[in-house]
Amino acid sequence: METTDWREEVISNSKKSYHFASVVFYYICDETESHNMLITCKNCDRNFQGNYCNNCGQPAETHKMNIPFLWHDIQHGLFHFDKGMLFSAKELFTRPGHSIREYIEGKRVQHFKPISLVIVLATLYGLLYHTFHINLTNSENTLKGFNEWTASHYSWVTLATIPFYTLGTFICFRKSGYNIIEFIILNTYKASQRLIFHITTFPLLYYFNGTPTIRIITIIIYCIDVLLIFWTNIQFFDNLSFKKVLLRSILSHLIFLISFSITIAIITSLIYKISYF
Repeated sequence: METTDWREEVISNSKKSYHFASVVFYYICDETESHNMLITCKNCDRNFQGNYCNNCGQPAETHKMNIPFLWHDIQHGLFHFDKGMLFSAKELFTRPGHSIREYIEGKRVQHFKPISLVIVLATLYGLLYHTFHINLTNSENTLKGFNEWTASHYSWVTLATIPFYTLGTFICFRKSGYNIIEFIILNTYKASQRLIFHITTFPLLYYFNGTPTIRIITIIIYCIDVLLIFWTNIQFFDNLSFKKVLLRSILSHLIFLISFSITIAIITSLIYKISYF
């Protein structure tokens, strides 16, 4: 009897173990099947696995369109305030050179894209400039027409200066290990830095608009612009001595002024000849 009881107990335990193993195996298979389940993309109708469509990049999970969805869309689409623009603005006035160098080296997730940033800021500043009829010439002659044209196309004018700044930077810092595109990114962020400063000081231009004092204000703003450029370069080229970076920054800015002035003079001369004939 004892032998029979022992055998029955062994058989009973074996059945329990088999049942437990079956349940575990079924659970694992079910989870694997769920994980490997194909999802049909709602954007391009391609089948894929994972969180994003490998064909068009559409997320697997699409949120219901409600008030939180609309608010996030406004933030992301119009202002990109989900840290991008505000983060880049903060970095450009706390550690500009270090931040731009890190962006070039690959630390880019939190930053607003450089070209997009400068276009948004230049458009905003040009809109303010044009809306409030800022006149830096303090005159009614033909320079006022040029002033109005510059205000209406400020984003293009700002973008047009970047290659000339880049030319000076490339000539003076060409042995620093960066290529021409990386110098363009550097000068694009520096342009955004100056635009943010111009936007914050715009109330001064508005207050002194049409008075002789506005010329003094613009000179002060320009001097601060140059200091911002030098400060950024000193941080960005931290492998060079302070003296070397400062001297090369001065030379770089002179190259910018000369090359840009010559180009403007040529374009103005051509426009004058075309309009004359």
